[in-house]
Amino acid sequence: MSGKADLEHEEYLKLVEPMAEELSAMARWVSETGQRMVIILEGRDTAGKGGSIEMISSVLNPRQCKVAALPAPDERERTEWYFQRYVAHLPAQGEIVLFDRSWYNRAGVEKVMGFCTPEQSQAFLNAVPDFERHLVDDDVLLIKYWLCCDQEVQEHRFEKRLNNPMKRWKLSPIDIKARQHYDDYTQAREAMLAATHTEFAPWTLIDFNDQPLGRLTLLRDLLDRVPDTELPLPEIPWPALGHKPHKESYGVLEPIPSYVPPHKKHKHHHHHDHQHETSD
Repeated sequence: MSGKADLEHEEYLKLVEPMAEELSAMARWVSETGQRMVIILEGRDTAGKGGSIEMISSVLNPRQCKVAALPAPDERERTEWYFQRYVAHLPAQGEIVLFDRSWYNRAGVEKVMGFCTPEQSQAFLNAVPDFERHLVDDDVLLIKYWLCCDQEVQEHRFEKRLNNPMKRWKLSPIDIKARQHYDDYTQAREAMLAATHTEFAPWTLIDFNDQPLGRLTLLRDLLDRVPDTELPLPEIPWPALGHKPHKESYGVLEPIPSYVPPHKKHKHHHHHDHQHETSD
């Protein structure tokens, strides 16, 4: 498989627009019913977790939809109960939390890169079903996604990050080492699925070799997992303004000059020169 997108960008936007409306309705359903929703996104480096999270969070109210992207634990956190720092980010009523990586770090990057012992990783896998059972039994809607991509595609995306100054920040020393552990990550994922793909908290794997198609697949699946979220829109009284709309007025300060696109700068200067000539 290649990383080339089959969908033109315009086609992608047309397809995502009606689903974005459904997503907004889903968020309203979560808010008005007091639901608590947790969406976990795990997967290969470069698979597309960040883009998927942005697709979802950009449509929703940031007060309702939180993104949890935790850094490496500090010295104190390393001595806590492993799940403790993640519990602090779980949603209250009416909230949606998107985990950009999650407690499953211990089954993936920590295990593969040697940041925890094999015993710690196994103890984590043993504990996860009980931990997630508590969440689900407490009416948390828990949805878990793993995003997949071939190593050829991953290499291509790493190179794009390497050569793009605006994306270079996404590369870390761990990414460079992880390139040598593609198969190890596969084995770690399979062990994770065997231990934590449960009836009450199942995993869903999505092919992200084509990222736009992967995002559409993820969004459609997410929307299909929630009940019918069509709630009637409340009526909002909107009386007439009653007067001619006011223009902005300024006293202490005025706005700075508006940005002039480069292709209009020549015309802009010429226009000012002409004004200057006629005012003499």
